[in-house]
Amino acid sequence: MSYPVLRPRRLRLTKAIRDIVAETRVLPSDFIMPVFVKEGGGKEPIEAMPGQYRLPVGDELVRLVGRGLELGVKAVLLFGVVPDAVKDETGSAAYDPNGVVQRAVRLLRREFGEDVVVFTDVCLCGYTRHGHCGLPVEPIKRRGMRGRFIENDETLKLIARIAVSHAEAGADFVAPSGMMDGMVSAIRAALDKEGYSDVGIMSYAVKYCSGFYGPFREAMSSAPRFGDRRSYQMDPRNAYEALKEARLDVEEGADILMVKPALAYLDVIRLVKNYFTEYPLAAYNVSGEYSMVKAAAEKGWIDERRVVMEILTAIKRAGADLIITYHALDAAEWIREGYDPF
Repeated sequence: MSYPVLRPRRLRLTKAIRDIVAETRVLPSDFIMPVFVKEGGGKEPIEAMPGQYRLPVGDELVRLVGRGLELGVKAVLLFGVVPDAVKDETGSAAYDPNGVVQRAVRLLRREFGEDVVVFTDVCLCGYTRHGHCGLPVEPIKRRGMRGRFIENDETLKLIARIAVSHAEAGADFVAPSGMMDGMVSAIRAALDKEGYSDVGIMSYAVKYCSGFYGPFREAMSSAPRFGDRRSYQMDPRNAYEALKEARLDVEEGADILMVKPALAYLDVIRLVKNYFTEYPLAAYNVSGEYSMVKAAAEKGWIDERRVVMEILTAIKRAGADLIITYHALDAAEWIREGYDPF
Protein backbone atom coordinates (compact mmCIF):
# COMPACT_ATOMS: atom_id res chain seq x y z
CA MET A 1 0.00 0.00 0.00
CA SER A 2 1.41 3.40 -0.94
CA TYR A 3 0.93 6.57 1.02
CA PRO A 4 0.92 10.14 -0.32
CA VAL A 5 3.93 12.27 0.49
CA LEU A 6 2.90 14.92 3.03
CA ARG A 7 4.39 18.27 2.09
CA PRO A 8 4.58 20.92 4.83
CA ARG A 9 7.19 22.60 2.62
CA ARG A 10 4.30 24.01 0.56
CA LEU A 11 3.92 26.61 3.32
CA ARG A 12 7.60 27.60 3.02
CA LEU A 13 7.90 27.80 -0.74
CA THR A 14 8.10 31.58 -1.17
CA LYS A 15 8.82 34.58 1.03
CA ALA A 16 5.25 35.82 0.61
CA ILE A 17 3.82 32.47 1.73
CA ARG A 18 6.14 32.31 4.72
CA ASP A 19 5.11 35.82 5.72
CA ILE A 20 1.37 35.21 5.69
CA VAL A 21 1.63 32.08 7.83
CA ALA A 22 4.33 33.32 10.25
CA GLU A 23 3.31 32.73 13.85
CA THR A 24 5.60 35.33 15.45
CA ARG A 25 6.34 38.91 14.50
CA VAL A 26 8.75 41.25 16.25
CA LEU A 27 7.87 44.95 16.31
CA PRO A 28 9.71 48.00 17.70
CA SER A 29 6.81 48.50 20.10
CA ASP A 30 7.78 45.18 21.72
CA PHE A 31 11.08 46.68 22.90
CA ILE A 32 12.05 48.36 26.14
CA MET A 33 15.39 50.14 25.69
CA PRO A 34 17.75 50.07 28.72
CA VAL A 35 19.58 53.37 29.24
CA PHE A 36 22.43 54.12 31.64
CA VAL A 37 22.28 57.67 33.02
CA LYS A 38 25.08 59.31 34.96
CA GLU A 39 26.17 62.47 36.70
CA GLY A 40 27.53 65.18 34.39
CA GLY A 41 30.25 65.15 31.77
CA GLY A 42 29.96 63.76 28.26
CA LYS A 43 28.73 60.38 27.17
CA GLU A 44 31.06 57.51 28.04
CA PRO A 45 31.37 54.35 25.94
CA ILE A 46 30.97 51.12 27.87
CA GLU A 47 33.92 48.97 26.92
CA ALA A 48 32.23 45.67 27.69
CA MET A 49 29.11 46.62 25.72
CA PRO A 50 30.08 48.04 22.30
CA GLY A 51 27.56 50.60 21.10
CA GLN A 52 26.25 51.35 24.60
CA TYR A 53 27.01 54.47 26.64
CA ARG A 54 26.64 56.08 30.01
CA LEU A 55 24.73 59.26 29.23
CA PRO A 56 24.56 62.47 31.25
CA VAL A 57 21.11 63.78 32.05
CA GLY A 58 20.74 66.25 29.20
CA ASP A 59 20.66 66.57 25.43
CA GLU A 60 22.32 63.22 24.67
CA LEU A 61 19.63 61.40 26.63
CA VAL A 62 16.86 63.38 24.94
CA ARG A 63 18.27 62.63 21.49
CA LEU A 64 18.56 58.91 22.19
CA VAL A 65 15.02 58.56 23.52
CA GLY A 66 13.69 60.82 20.78
CA ARG A 67 15.29 58.63 18.12
CA GLY A 68 13.76 55.58 19.75
CA LEU A 69 10.31 57.15 19.60
CA GLU A 70 10.80 57.99 15.92
CA LEU A 71 11.54 54.31 15.29
CA GLY A 72 8.59 53.07 17.35
CA VAL A 73 10.47 52.16 20.55
CA LYS A 74 8.07 53.61 23.09
CA ALA A 75 9.64 52.52 26.39
CA VAL A 76 12.91 53.00 28.26
CA LEU A 77 14.31 51.40 31.42
CA LEU A 78 16.61 53.75 33.34
CA PHE A 79 19.64 52.67 35.36
CA GLY A 80 21.52 55.21 37.46
CA VAL A 81 25.33 55.27 37.50
CA VAL A 82 26.94 57.19 40.34
CA PRO A 83 30.60 57.84 41.27
CA ASP A 84 32.17 55.67 43.94
CA ALA A 85 32.59 58.77 46.09
CA VAL A 86 28.83 59.07 46.67
CA LYS A 87 28.23 55.38 47.37
CA ASP A 88 27.60 54.37 50.96
CA GLU A 89 26.42 51.35 52.94
CA THR A 90 22.70 52.09 52.45
CA GLY A 91 22.72 53.39 48.86
CA SER A 92 21.24 56.74 49.88
CA ALA A 93 21.91 58.26 46.44
CA ALA A 94 19.29 55.88 45.05
CA TYR A 95 16.43 57.62 46.88
CA ASP A 96 17.77 61.18 46.69
CA PRO A 97 14.94 63.31 45.18
CA ASN A 98 17.61 64.99 43.04
CA GLY A 99 19.37 61.77 42.15
CA VAL A 100 20.43 60.94 38.63
CA VAL A 101 17.46 58.69 37.80
CA GLN A 102 14.97 61.10 39.33
CA ARG A 103 16.35 63.97 37.23
CA ALA A 104 16.38 61.80 34.11
CA VAL A 105 12.72 60.89 34.65
CA ARG A 106 11.73 64.53 35.06
CA LEU A 107 13.66 65.48 31.92
CA LEU A 108 12.02 62.78 29.80
CA ARG A 109 8.59 63.61 31.14
CA ARG A 110 9.14 67.29 30.36
CA GLU A 111 10.45 66.61 26.84
CA PHE A 112 8.14 63.81 25.73
CA GLY A 113 5.11 63.87 28.03
CA GLU A 114 3.08 60.70 27.81
CA ASP A 115 4.64 59.61 24.51
CA VAL A 116 7.37 57.69 26.30
CA VAL A 117 6.80 54.94 28.85
CA VAL A 118 9.38 55.36 31.61
CA PHE A 119 10.45 52.33 33.64
CA THR A 120 13.01 52.75 36.42
CA ASP A 121 15.20 50.07 37.94
CA VAL A 122 14.74 49.93 41.71
CA CYS A 123 17.75 48.42 43.44
CA LEU A 124 20.67 49.30 45.70
CA CYS A 125 23.63 47.51 44.11
CA GLY A 126 24.77 50.42 41.93
CA TYR A 127 24.63 52.86 44.85
CA THR A 128 26.34 50.93 47.63
CA ARG A 129 30.00 50.43 48.46
CA HIS A 130 29.44 46.70 48.91
CA GLY A 131 27.63 46.21 45.58
CA HIS A 132 24.80 44.08 46.92
CA CYS A 133 21.08 44.49 46.26
CA GLY A 134 20.30 44.75 49.96
CA LEU A 135 21.74 45.64 53.32
CA PRO A 136 24.53 43.35 54.52
CA VAL A 137 24.45 42.11 58.10
CA GLU A 138 26.35 39.60 60.15
CA PRO A 139 24.63 36.21 59.92
CA ILE A 140 22.65 34.57 62.64
CA LYS A 141 25.15 32.44 64.49
CA ARG A 142 23.96 28.98 63.63
CA ARG A 143 24.98 26.07 61.44
CA GLY A 144 28.55 27.36 61.38
CA MET A 145 27.68 30.18 58.91
CA ARG A 146 30.41 32.71 58.29
CA GLY A 147 30.68 36.01 56.48
CA ARG A 148 28.10 38.70 55.80
CA PHE A 149 24.61 38.08 54.48
CA ILE A 150 21.84 40.24 53.02
CA GLU A 151 19.09 41.32 55.39
CA ASN A 152 15.68 41.16 53.72
CA ASP A 153 13.11 43.15 55.68
CA GLU A 154 15.18 46.26 56.41
CA THR A 155 16.13 46.34 52.73
CA LEU A 156 12.43 46.51 51.80
CA LYS A 157 12.10 49.88 53.52
CA LEU A 158 14.84 51.37 51.33
CA ILE A 159 13.52 49.76 48.14
CA ALA A 160 10.09 51.25 48.83
CA ARG A 161 11.68 54.65 49.42
CA ILE A 162 13.48 54.46 46.07
CA ALA A 163 10.27 53.53 44.29
CA VAL A 164 8.36 56.44 45.79
CA SER A 165 11.10 58.89 44.76
CA HIS A 166 10.88 57.60 41.18
CA ALA A 167 7.10 57.89 41.21
CA GLU A 168 7.35 61.47 42.46
CA ALA A 169 9.63 62.25 39.53
CA GLY A 170 7.08 60.89 37.06
CA ALA A 171 7.92 57.24 36.36
CA ASP A 172 5.17 55.14 34.80
CA PHE A 173 6.51 51.86 36.20
CA VAL A 174 9.04 51.01 38.88
CA ALA A 175 10.99 47.80 38.38
CA PRO A 176 12.36 46.20 41.56
CA SER A 177 15.29 43.95 40.67
CA GLY A 178 16.76 42.89 44.01
CA MET A 179 14.84 39.60 44.46
CA MET A 180 14.03 40.44 48.06
CA ASP A 181 11.08 38.53 49.51
CA GLY A 182 8.05 40.83 49.75
CA MET A 183 9.54 43.61 47.60
CA VAL A 184 6.43 44.06 45.44
CA SER A 185 4.13 44.20 48.46
CA ALA A 186 6.34 46.77 50.19
CA ILE A 187 6.52 48.96 47.10
CA ARG A 188 2.80 48.71 46.35
CA ALA A 189 1.91 49.71 49.90
CA ALA A 190 4.34 52.66 49.86
CA LEU A 191 3.17 53.91 46.48
CA ASP A 192 -0.48 53.69 47.45
CA LYS A 193 0.14 55.41 50.77
CA GLU A 194 1.83 58.35 49.02
CA GLY A 195 -0.95 58.70 46.44
CA TYR A 196 0.75 56.92 43.51
CA SER A 197 -1.74 54.11 43.03
CA ASP A 198 -1.56 54.71 39.27
CA VAL A 199 2.17 53.92 39.10
CA GLY A 200 2.73 50.34 37.99
CA ILE A 201 5.23 47.70 39.04
CA MET A 202 7.20 45.59 36.59
CA SER A 203 8.74 43.02 38.86
CA TYR A 204 11.97 41.16 38.18
CA ALA A 205 9.92 38.23 39.39
CA VAL A 206 12.20 35.51 38.03
CA LYS A 207 15.81 36.69 38.14
CA TYR A 208 18.48 34.03 38.06
CA CYS A 209 21.94 34.22 39.60
CA SER A 210 23.57 34.20 36.19
CA GLY A 211 27.01 34.53 34.66
CA PHE A 212 25.51 36.64 31.86
CA TYR A 213 25.51 39.87 33.90
CA GLY A 214 29.24 40.65 33.70
CA PRO A 215 29.17 43.50 31.15
CA PHE A 216 26.29 45.17 32.99
CA ARG A 217 28.25 45.13 36.23
CA GLU A 218 31.16 46.78 34.43
CA ALA A 219 28.78 49.42 33.08
CA MET A 220 27.35 50.11 36.54
CA SER A 221 30.43 49.35 38.64
CA SER A 222 28.09 47.21 40.72
CA ALA A 223 29.87 43.89 41.22
CA PRO A 224 29.58 42.58 44.81
CA ARG A 225 32.61 43.43 46.92
CA PHE A 226 32.19 40.24 48.94
CA GLY A 227 30.44 36.94 48.36
CA ASP A 228 27.87 36.64 45.58
CA ARG A 229 24.11 36.87 45.06
CA ARG A 230 23.22 33.20 45.22
CA SER A 231 21.36 33.61 48.52
CA TYR A 232 18.72 35.84 46.93
CA GLN A 233 18.76 35.42 43.14
CA MET A 234 17.34 32.18 41.74
CA ASP A 235 19.28 28.97 41.19
CA PRO A 236 19.71 28.33 37.42
CA ARG A 237 18.88 24.67 38.00
CA ASN A 238 15.28 25.48 38.97
CA ALA A 239 12.40 26.09 36.59
CA TYR A 240 9.20 25.44 38.56
CA GLU A 241 10.40 27.67 41.36
CA ALA A 242 9.80 30.48 38.88
CA LEU A 243 6.07 29.85 39.15
CA LYS A 244 6.20 30.36 42.92
CA GLU A 245 8.13 33.62 42.56
CA ALA A 246 5.78 34.89 39.84
CA ARG A 247 2.66 33.90 41.78
CA LEU A 248 3.84 35.70 44.90
CA ASP A 249 4.54 38.87 42.95
CA VAL A 250 1.13 38.72 41.28
CA GLU A 251 -0.51 38.30 44.68
CA GLU A 252 1.47 41.26 46.00
CA GLY A 253 0.38 43.58 43.19
CA ALA A 254 2.77 43.28 40.24
CA ASP A 255 1.38 44.55 36.94
CA ILE A 256 4.06 43.09 34.65
CA LEU A 257 6.26 40.05 35.30
CA MET A 258 9.80 39.55 34.04
CA VAL A 259 12.18 36.67 33.41
CA LYS A 260 15.91 37.44 33.40
CA PRO A 261 18.11 36.44 31.54
CA ALA A 262 16.33 35.42 28.34
CA LEU A 263 18.29 33.08 26.07
CA ALA A 264 19.30 30.42 28.57
CA TYR A 265 15.80 30.56 30.09
CA LEU A 266 13.46 30.39 27.10
CA ASP A 267 11.82 27.36 28.73
CA VAL A 268 11.13 29.43 31.84
CA ILE A 269 9.63 32.26 29.77
CA ARG A 270 7.23 29.78 28.19
CA LEU A 271 6.44 28.17 31.55
CA VAL A 272 5.63 31.48 33.24
CA LYS A 273 3.56 32.72 30.30
CA ASN A 274 1.53 29.51 30.18
CA TYR A 275 0.58 29.89 33.85
CA PHE A 276 0.08 33.68 33.91
CA THR A 277 -1.49 34.31 30.52
CA GLU A 278 -3.40 37.38 31.67
CA TYR A 279 -0.27 39.27 32.78
CA PRO A 280 2.16 40.97 30.39
CA LEU A 281 5.49 39.17 30.48
CA ALA A 282 8.82 40.87 29.86
CA ALA A 283 12.08 39.08 29.16
CA TYR A 284 15.46 40.72 29.67
CA ASN A 285 17.94 40.04 26.85
CA VAL A 286 20.84 40.83 29.16
CA SER A 287 24.27 42.38 28.73
CA GLY A 288 26.22 39.14 28.37
CA GLU A 289 23.87 37.95 25.65
CA TYR A 290 24.29 41.29 23.87
CA SER A 291 28.07 41.42 24.18
CA MET A 292 28.57 37.87 22.96
CA VAL A 293 26.74 38.73 19.75
CA LYS A 294 28.82 41.89 19.36
CA ALA A 295 32.07 39.99 19.91
CA ALA A 296 31.20 37.26 17.40
CA ALA A 297 30.08 39.84 14.84
CA GLU A 298 33.32 41.78 15.26
CA LYS A 299 35.24 38.57 14.46
CA GLY A 300 33.13 38.07 11.36
CA TRP A 301 31.80 34.76 12.66
CA ILE A 302 28.12 35.74 12.41
CA ASP A 303 25.83 38.08 10.52
CA GLU A 304 24.89 40.42 13.37
CA ARG A 305 21.57 41.56 11.96
CA ARG A 306 20.40 38.05 11.21
CA VAL A 307 21.41 36.68 14.60
CA VAL A 308 19.90 39.58 16.55
CA MET A 309 16.57 39.25 14.77
CA GLU A 310 16.62 35.50 15.29
CA ILE A 311 17.27 35.97 19.01
CA LEU A 312 14.52 38.56 19.44
CA THR A 313 12.08 36.37 17.52
CA ALA A 314 12.97 33.39 19.73
CA ILE A 315 12.34 35.40 22.90
CA LYS A 316 8.97 36.55 21.67
CA ARG A 317 8.10 33.08 20.36
CA ALA A 318 8.85 31.69 23.83
CA GLY A 319 6.08 33.88 25.24
CA ALA A 320 7.50 37.32 26.01
CA ASP A 321 5.20 40.24 25.31
CA LEU A 322 7.96 42.78 25.96
CA ILE A 323 11.68 42.43 25.33
CA ILE A 324 14.19 44.50 27.27
CA THR A 325 17.15 44.60 24.92
CA TYR A 326 20.25 46.65 24.18
CA HIS A 327 19.62 45.82 20.52
CA ALA A 328 16.41 47.89 20.58
CA LEU A 329 17.49 50.84 18.43
CA ASP A 330 19.47 48.78 15.95
CA ALA A 331 16.68 46.27 15.53
CA ALA A 332 14.09 49.02 15.13
CA GLU A 333 16.29 50.65 12.46
CA TRP A 334 16.61 47.36 10.59
CA ILE A 335 12.86 46.76 10.74
CA ARG A 336 12.19 50.27 9.38
CA GLU A 337 14.66 49.65 6.55
CA GLY A 338 12.73 46.53 5.64
CA TYR A 339 15.40 44.07 6.69
CA ASP A 340 13.89 40.62 7.08
CA PRO A 341 16.18 37.59 7.54
CA PHE A 342 13.29 35.14 7.25
